[in-house]
Amino acid sequence: MTAMTGMEMRAPAYAWGQRVIAIDDLHNDGSHPERAADALLAARGTVGEVVKLGHASELNEPVYLVQFADCVVGCLEIELAPAPAGLLPESGAPP
Repeated sequence: MTAMTGMEMRAPAYAWGQRVIAIDDLHNDGSHPERAADALLAARGTVGEVVKLGHASELNEPVYLVQFADCVVGCLEIELAPAPAGLLPESGAPP
């Protein structure tokens, strides 16, 4: 797939529905107006699920909308790691 700039778009590392882990604390960058600036949206180690894939053309990088417990957060690959197979959600509910 080629971006409008003629640059080859990078393939995403994560897929829709894939479980991922925040590898660092994720804070509000202003994209959540209902939360305070710099509020913690997802703590390091929080498990989430990719709910939508996008692309940041200016960075030529995939962008992931990840559903963490009570918040959907836009993330770059460097902010995520794949959740190990069999990892239960943070609520402890059975798979």
